Amino acid sequence: MKKVLIISPYFAPVNAADMHRVRTSLPYFKQFGWEAEIVAVQPLYTDIGTDDLLCTLVPKEVKIHYVRSLDKRITSKIGLGAVALRALPFYRAYVNKLLSCNKFDLIYFSTTQFPVCVLGPYWLNKFKVPYVIDMQDPWHSNYYQGKPRNEQPAKYWFSYRLNKFLEPVAMKAVSGLISVSEDYTDQLKNRYPNLQNVPAATITFGMYKDDVGVALENSFPSILDKGKINIVYAGRGGADMHTAITPVFSTLSKLLQLQPNKFKNVRLYFIGTSYAPANKGTASFKALARQYGIEQYVIEQTNRLSYYHTLNTLSNADALFIPGSDDSRYTASKIFPYLMVGKPILGLFHPKSSALKILKDAGINTAYDFDTISEDNITAFINGALNKTSQTIYVNADVLKEHSAEYKTGLQCQLFEQAIKYANNDLPIF
Repeated sequence: MKKVLIISPYFAPVNAADMHRVRTSLPYFKQFGWEAEIVAVQPLYTDIGTDDLLCTLVPKEVKIHYVRSLDKRITSKIGLGAVALRALPFYRAYVNKLLSCNKFDLIYFSTTQFPVCVLGPYWLNKFKVPYVIDMQDPWHSNYYQGKPRNEQPAKYWFSYRLNKFLEPVAMKAVSGLISVSEDYTDQLKNRYPNLQNVPAATITFGMYKDDVGVALENSFPSILDKGKINIVYAGRGGADMHTAITPVFSTLSKLLQLQPNKFKNVRLYFIGTSYAPANKGTASFKALARQYGIEQYVIEQTNRLSYYHTLNTLSNADALFIPGSDDSRYTASKIFPYLMVGKPILGLFHPKSSALKILKDAGINTAYDFDTISEDNITAFINGALNKTSQTIYVNADVLKEHSAEYKTGLQCQLFEQAIKYANNDLPIF
């Protein structure tokens, strides 16, 4: 049995999106010949909410190590807020002790807190343990260059320069890359010639059906209006999603003008659209709704719900809406929770988004791209929600298997094996 040490600054019970790949893979690592241990930051040092239910399905035998972090209340005074940076020296010291006393075959960075990945080459040099990086998002990206300041993330000037400096440090000796988008990997290989022969695999997040059971077995306060027709999106916001949302707002505005009595009970919910701490987020879509005169029909809650509260809310919606980014590389891993709850889905994505193919393969015939979506498509979907003509969707069984957490864990473990061989100069050149 080989051993992998997983570096995931956020982990259960912290309610962070980037830890779900690890959480849903843990029940399956052993069947593929791997024993996993995790090193995370103690939840008290993070500013993301916690949910004890996230620990429910974590195998009891998995060792979870916790490290400290500098206090954000102090470091934020000098502009240092990212948990990866605040925890970096503690990670270095703690994992040094772990690697000195225990044999690990591989280190796996699975996080969007990318700065911690710079420790990979350090541990490789000191302990001869190869490392793999999981690219759940782009790290250094030019996407926001030249965009108006109000469309750029907070502290973009600093983070852009920091990422440009740190990414090549982490990539110089990596032995394997996992990515949710092939474009992310291609971009890295174009940027760094040394990555040309590094094993790489595109592996999206997997569906973990047991999560739905946990969500439905527990009670949560409802944020939906039971007297209305609720069409729900739960996920991050951002100006890059306006291209997907605009045709929906425009169509609903016209429907309300033509037949106000018929469509007056439609409500579009956007939940958890900001990564900011509770009650400090900035709305992404309310101003756009105001432009179309439908602000009273659009409810945006920037505060994030817990993962299981979100699943429960999706399960109780009349229909679901998944808007994609105008960035073709963006892949909506959130589509899998949507598929798991079996509700009608309206998906709208960039023509090159991999999410389109996944939804269509799953049997969702209401997934469209920006170029082909029409008012008739959107009207038909809203009418279906109003008439409750399609309350349950049945996802293709082969797709359920292909995108299950178990299957995706197997793919990760295949990449682990390739990374070890590559590190030992035993991997054939492709």
